[in-house]
Amino acid sequence: MEKRIKKKYPRVSEMTPAQQVGMVRELFSTIPRRYDFLNRFFSLRRDVAWRRVAARKMRFFNTEQFLDVATGTADLAVAAVQRHTRIQVTGLDFVREMMAVGQQKIRHHRLSDRIRLIQGDAMNLPFPDNTFDVAGIAFGIRNIPDRQRALTEMKRVVVREGQVIVLEMHYPRHPFLRGIYDLYLNHLLPRMAHLFSRNPAAYCYLGDSIMKFPAPDQFAHLMEEAGLIRVERYSLTLGITFLYIGVKP
Repeated sequence: MEKRIKKKYPRVSEMTPAQQVGMVRELFSTIPRRYDFLNRFFSLRRDVAWRRVAARKMRFFNTEQFLDVATGTADLAVAAVQRHTRIQVTGLDFVREMMAVGQQKIRHHRLSDRIRLIQGDAMNLPFPDNTFDVAGIAFGIRNIPDRQRALTEMKRVVVREGQVIVLEMHYPRHPFLRGIYDLYLNHLLPRMAHLFSRNPAAYCYLGDSIMKFPAPDQFAHLMEEAGLIRVERYSLTLGITFLYIGVKP
């Protein structure tokens, strides 16, 4: 039986950028084994549908290359190659433990010839300019302290007219949904995490990070400030999640 980790993490608003980077690295290194199961369970499998929507919106027209930033267990990478049969994917993350689970998934789906995973930093991508048709990140941008820098790096490595795609959860704007979501994030989710995770405090942080994430119009503006144009946003599942797409000019 895995030893339970008894630890509390500070709230997002109380952390310095350096503290957040260190805490996110530590947090995700403790939860990879059941991460996929808990994502499916807590989202009622909507996370699978959200990634499929993102994959459908991807356009490959030049290099046939996709970069999955903060790939974690490689869910978005797998969704992309299953949708687009000619592309090659590079998944990047800075937590080896998460990528180890992703590597197992890639082998299970027999996709090792199409997806490679490397360790790296989203704020300093180790790729030349104009390498990918699409750069995407699913449920990871809220864990990056300097989001504009990460977006600027993603824009740098895509070709002209290439896409930067962001999939992220939000605190709903409708008062009724907010009440339900608040109950879920702050009470129900932590209780369920105690049953299934060896580090339940991680899910308290994840809930807090969703509640502190910028509103959709604010985040779309941040993408524009990073130099992206024709920024579109799509509300998914009553605004619980949004898909953002910007284009490199």
